[in-house]
Amino acid sequence: QVQLVESGGGLVQAGGSLRLSCAASVSAYTFNVMAWYRQAAGKQRELVASITTGAITEYGDSVKGRFTISRDNAKNMVALQMNSLKPEDTAVYYCNAVSSWDYRAYWGQGTQVTVSS
Repeated sequence: QVQLVESGGGLVQAGGSLRLSCAASVSAYTFNVMAWYRQAAGKQRELVASITTGAITEYGDSVKGRFTISRDNAKNMVALQMNSLKPEDTAVYYCNAVSSWDYRAYWGQGTQVTVSS
């Protein structure tokens, strides 16, 4: 059974940094895309960043230049380095992975990120 487990959330002041990690219970090569989404209270879930097996990345407009996604296929992990955090980055952040075989999407349980002003 595929499991994605996030870690690294917490409370940080505006301008600070946090690093989120997501560990997969199976080989990262199972997934052609791994990504981070976030959902703020009262808002729809949105893509933060994604990365393919070949390290092609995509970022949401609001995080470009501040966040960096990386992937370690040997360790079955994807990480999100978040710098210059803003109060509007406050949300629950979810790890996501899409299977290379059947395009099924898997989700982690989410980790809370709170940025105080």
